[in-house]
Amino acid sequence: MRTIETGLEGLRIVELASHRDERGGFDRLWCRDEFAAADLAFRPIQSSLSTNLRAGTLRGMHWQEGAGAETKLVRVVHGAIFDVAVDLRPGSPTRFRWYGLWLEVAVNRALLIPPGFAHGFLSQADDSAVLYMMDAPHEPAAARGARWDDPRFAIDWPGAPVVISERDRTWPDFGEAR
Repeated sequence: MRTIETGLEGLRIVELASHRDERGGFDRLWCRDEFAAADLAFRPIQSSLSTNLRAGTLRGMHWQEGAGAETKLVRVVHGAIFDVAVDLRPGSPTRFRWYGLWLEVAVNRALLIPPGFAHGFLSQADDSAVLYMMDAPHEPAAARGARWDDPRFAIDWPGAPVVISERDRTWPDFGEAR
């Protein structure tokens, strides 16, 4: 496993161990010892799978606050996405900056997103599936969101959404969500 800094403190690309041969592949998704050796205190307790039928499906921008704040490891297990994290941490020198990364099965990497970041993605292939591993249980009362096209974030998405939920379409801008 190798980690790559993104320029936003705590937000890291994780290149995962992968072994390929004539049968296919074997990918390690998470290893306590490897994460500890990389000085990452991430200890997942929950995992979820997001399935997205159509390319152009947008999910985001979401986060959890307070006691429900979580670190999450995001990895594509089928298809491809453009994955985005936005630094929302008060006092952070990179507050409101975003980082985007193409995640796809062919490139065995994940994005480790610390607490205090909003997260979202735009699927780039039909039938994309995204695996989330989180270090805190989902707390509906801690769930927050902001518009995917909030001008304060100024995210350079690779295209306009084709499919977006009513909830994600109607989140307020970040300043109004507070």
